[in-house]
Amino acid sequence: MNYKLLALVLLVLLLTLYALTITSKRIRTGRMVVIVIMTALSVVGRFIPFFKPIAALSIITGMYVNAGSGMMVGMLSVLISNFYFGQGPWTPFQMLAFGLIGFLSGVLSKYLINNKTFLIIYSLFCGVIYSLILDVWTVLWLGGGNLLEKYLATAVTAIPFTLVYAISNVIYILILNKPFGEKLLRMKVKYGI
Repeated sequence: MNYKLLALVLLVLLLTLYALTITSKRIRTGRMVVIVIMTALSVVGRFIPFFKPIAALSIITGMYVNAGSGMMVGMLSVLISNFYFGQGPWTPFQMLAFGLIGFLSGVLSKYLINNKTFLIIYSLFCGVIYSLILDVWTVLWLGGGNLLEKYLATAVTAIPFTLVYAISNVIYILILNKPFGEKLLRMKVKYGI
C-alpha cells in the first residue's frame, strides 16, 4: 500500500471533518479564541524536550469546551507545529491521533470531569493510542510483506516512547487540569462558548 496516498486521503478526511465541525453550527467568537489559545499553548509546548503537552491540552479542551473543539486543538496543534518540526506523511497520522484524543475527551467529558482516577487512566490510554496510531504510519512507510508482524515489532520497539507519552500525559493533566478547567468552565458560563 502506498503510504503517501493513504496519508493524503487521511489528511483530506481530517480536513473535511474539521470543515464540517466549523460549518455545521455557528461557532461563537469566544470558542474560536479558546481554540486558538489552546492551540498556541500546545504548539509552544512542543518545544519542551521529551514531554509534550498536546494530548493533555486537547483532553482539557475536549472536556471543558466540547468534542469538536478538543479535536480542532489536537489537529491544528500538530499541523501548525510541524511547519517548524517538519511536515511529512506522518502528519495526518499525528493529526488523527491528537484529534481523536480531543474528540473522545469531549464525548467522555461527563466521566472525565467527575472522576480523577478515570481521567488519569484515560490520559495513560491516550499515550498508548497515540503511539499505536503512529506505529501504523511506520509500518506503512516500511512497506513490504507481513504487515502484522512488522506492526507488532514496531509497537514493541516503541514501548519506551509509548511510556513517555503516557506518563507525560498524566503529569500534564495533574498539573494543568484544575487551573485550565476552572478558567474554561468560567468562560463557558460567562461567555457561552
